[in-house]
Amino acid sequence: MEYHNPVLLFESVGALAIKPNGIYVDVTFGGGGHSKEILKSLGDEGKLFAFDQDEDALQNIIDDDRFELIPQNFRYIKRFLRLHGIKEVDGILADLGVSSHQFDEESRGFSTRFDADLDMRMNAENALSAYDVVNNYSEEDLANVLFQYGELRNSRSLAREIVSARAEKEIKTSFELKEVLKKYLPKSKEHKILAQIFQAIRIEVNQEIEVLKEFLLQTPGLLKEKGRLSVISYHSLEDRLVKRFIKNGMFEGEPEKDFYGNFSVPLKNIGKLIIPSKEEIKENNRARSAKLRVAEKL
Repeated sequence: MEYHNPVLLFESVGALAIKPNGIYVDVTFGGGGHSKEILKSLGDEGKLFAFDQDEDALQNIIDDDRFELIPQNFRYIKRFLRLHGIKEVDGILADLGVSSHQFDEESRGFSTRFDADLDMRMNAENALSAYDVVNNYSEEDLANVLFQYGELRNSRSLAREIVSARAEKEIKTSFELKEVLKKYLPKSKEHKILAQIFQAIRIEVNQEIEVLKEFLLQTPGLLKEKGRLSVISYHSLEDRLVKRFIKNGMFEGEPEKDFYGNFSVPLKNIGKLIIPSKEEIKENNRARSAKLRVAEKL
C-alpha cells in the first residue's frame, strides 16, 4: 500500500513557480510525493528542506544531496531553517492534515474504521493523546473541543454522554467511544458525525490550529520577494485561516489603514481557489475536500 497519495500534486508544486537554483521547503513530507515532484524541477544548486514530526515518515527519506529532512513539527520552521544557515527561501508548500498512512495504520487510532487505542498523536513523543482528551477533559472543555474543531451543534450533549460513561468505566478504544455515543449516530449520518468527532479530538491532540497559525505567521519573514506559499487544506477551519491570512496578514479583524485609506499586507493572493478534478477525486476519495490556496510575498 502506498504510504500517501499526494493530493493536487502538480497544481501545488506548479504554483511554487520553481527556480532551478532556489531553496524550497515542504513542511509536510509524509510519503515524499510533493518533495519528489519539487526535486524534479530543481537544478544541481537547488535545495529542498522537508519537515515531518512523524517517525514513520523517516522511512521515506529521499537519497539526494539536494534534500534534507528535518524531523520536527513545522511550527518551528524558522528556528530549524536558521540552524541550517537558511534565512530566506523561494517557496514553501504545506499539505495539511493527516496522511493516508496515518489513517490506514490501525494502531494510530486516527480512523473511525478500526477498533484501536485512542491515540491520534502525529508525534508519538507528545504527552497528550486522544485517551487523555476523552477521559480527563472536563465536560465544558470537551464540549468546546467538539464545537470548535468538529463544528458539532450538539457538542454539549455529546460531552455529557462521554463524561457520564467514563464515570462508570474509562473509554480506551475508538469502538468504545463509538458505542458510548451510538444514540447520537443515526445510521444515515453515522460516518459523517463520527468523522467530525474524531477530527475535533485529533485537532486538539495535535494542536493543529495553533500550529497552523504559528506557521503562517512565520512565512512572510521567511519568503524572499516574489517567493510563493502553496497550502492545501482539508476542512473549513484550516481553509478559513489560510484565506484570511493571505488576504489580511492576520486571522481576525482588518489591518489598519493609513491616512489615504490603504493598508499593507505581506502577501498577495495568486489565482483562484483550486480544487481537485472529478478524475482525481474518483481515483483518490480523500482528495474530495482539498482546497489549494497560493500566495506570493510582496
